Amino acid sequence: MASYFLLDIDVKDRETYAEYVKLAPATVKQYGGRYLIRGGEVTTVSGDWQPKRLVLLEFSSMEQAKKWLYSPEYRKIAPLRERAAVSRAALVEGYTE
Repeated sequence: MASYFLLDIDVKDRETYAEYVKLAPATVKQYGGRYLIRGGEVTTVSGDWQPKRLVLLEFSSMEQAKKWLYSPEYRKIAPLRERAAVSRAALVEGYTE
């Protein structure tokens, strides 16, 4: 079942974040993931949620998403994002009937 990694990111250090943005896609691709959302305009339609930047990655399974998230390749660059931005993140299983 497909699984998703959702990030709500508030970038504080654009230079460091730009370095992360250059490096992250190769790690996602290496583990079979793909970007569904990577920035873009956000319009809040309900509640008080005001995300600054949303990113949504799709993986073939929760297991594969976790392999990427905890991989040595991603763990090496994750501190760039952690230093450059305030992030909220979640792994979510997709829906099947």
